Amino acid sequence: MPCPNCHAVMASETLEGHVGTSVTIELCHPCQLFWFDARESLKLAPGGVLKLFRIIGEHALDARSPVIGHPACPRCRSRLHPTHDQQRNTKFQYLRCPKDHGRLIAFVEFLREKNFLKPLSQKQIDELRQSVQMVHCSGCGAPINLATHTECAHCGAPLSMLDMKQAGALVAELREADRADKSIDPTLPLELERARREVDAAFASFERGPSWFDDVSSSGLVSAGLSALATWLKKSHS
Repeated sequence: MPCPNCHAVMASETLEGHVGTSVTIELCHPCQLFWFDARESLKLAPGGVLKLFRIIGEHALDARSPVIGHPACPRCRSRLHPTHDQQRNTKFQYLRCPKDHGRLIAFVEFLREKNFLKPLSQKQIDELRQSVQMVHCSGCGAPINLATHTECAHCGAPLSMLDMKQAGALVAELREADRADKSIDPTLPLELERARREVDAAFASFERGPSWFDDVSSSGLVSAGLSALATWLKKSHS
């Protein structure tokens, strides 16, 4: 299927669905977009969600092509409509087919939808300024001069980063939900808390590693966090 943005052939990924089914989605890595057919995302099993996050993280530091023009639905060629939505207190946006064939959503907007992004506190911004002068907006890719701005001058998005604790909690809970043995484990709360602490410690070491600030400067805070997430997932599965 051609990408609605750049028209290159999108990559297909078959993911685990509920009740032994499979779900095939399309991704455009250069544009960092993926296409969900109608209600397709709701059919993903926990194992499929984990694979999707791993794929996003592995391509987080790649160069991204901007969304240009007026993308059309790959199913019916109708012009996709910009749509603003809200999940809990987090606003996000995507492009949807007016005939309900599906939606085109950027990786970063998918993370907003799932409540994985959080704005930086003033203390975090001050700490970042000590090592980085310029970052790229996680939304539109425009440069942000940290000496003068704490939000994107182009699209208005605040400086945000991946919420590592939220990501760790999701991984722990999805793994438990994806167990072949579905019996109730009385130690689950303790196991989830242990997993969260483990993820916090792992991400903290990544964020202070020698390549962390280089990744932040060249690709942005969210992409650097996604790359750290992918690295952790690889290590935790080895």
